[in-house]
Amino acid sequence: MFLRDAAGSFYNIVVVALSAGIALLLPSGARQFLALWSRVEHDKLSLIIVEMIVAVLLIGCFSYIRRSMRDRVLATAAAGAGLVSFFPRRARRAQRHIQRLKEEQGTGRTIMVIGSSGYSTFVDQVGDLSSVLDKCLGAKILLVNPYSQEAIARIEAIAHPEYTLAAFREEVRQSISLLKRLKAMGKAVKLKLYADSPLVKMLILGDYLWLQHYHAGLDIRSMPEYVLRHNRQDHGFYTLYAHYFEQRWENTDFPEYDFDTDELVYRNRAGSETRRERFENEAVEEAGTYAEAVR
Repeated sequence: MFLRDAAGSFYNIVVVALSAGIALLLPSGARQFLALWSRVEHDKLSLIIVEMIVAVLLIGCFSYIRRSMRDRVLATAAAGAGLVSFFPRRARRAQRHIQRLKEEQGTGRTIMVIGSSGYSTFVDQVGDLSSVLDKCLGAKILLVNPYSQEAIARIEAIAHPEYTLAAFREEVRQSISLLKRLKAMGKAVKLKLYADSPLVKMLILGDYLWLQHYHAGLDIRSMPEYVLRHNRQDHGFYTLYAHYFEQRWENTDFPEYDFDTDELVYRNRAGSETRRERFENEAVEEAGTYAEAVR
């Protein structure tokens, strides 16, 4: 706060000093300009050069004004849609800005996440939420079921030597282990597993929402990241994606993970429990079913 106030005061001082300097130099500058113009107006070549320079300056000024008006329209549209920032690449400065904003918005709040394995988000020490989880109040997390047929088909389609099905399942297990520790610390952590292919990586922290798109052939870390902010009109993309998260979270086809028993708990629309299945047992059965279907 002190540095911000000092910078504001210094800016005002600089503006006043420049204004005084321009006022003092204006009379002598005007005399020199009139003397120069009296020589130029009798020289046709110099006059043509001056006219060309003025024309170029006018073209540049009008182009700048038109571009500024267009950018203002786009900025107004982005503000109405709730778009705050766009990061095509994860530059170091952008990473610091994103991390600081996430820490500010995540303190004492319930975070909401849609992801794939959750490893790069939770477990990795340089992950998106590695330092935010300790300060949050609770979490609602949707991750891919690593034993679903969609997950198996997606990873096999990628056919990357380092991105194997076993590695993906291990990443999910490490994410679950971390969430177990958070729950043991007293945080209200809930995890649900969805079976279809991941579409977006989404994080909701307070009035801000971070969004990335999963691409079949590209690493999620290379995809652009959008930051949306909730506005009072409720007509921005924040409201749309927050509603999308709620729909996914309330989907009864997605079981909740019981951290105490390592079971998948299925519930009906009323919230009543309908059945339980062992996570590992279901894994073996679904993997076998998929193998038979491929044959």
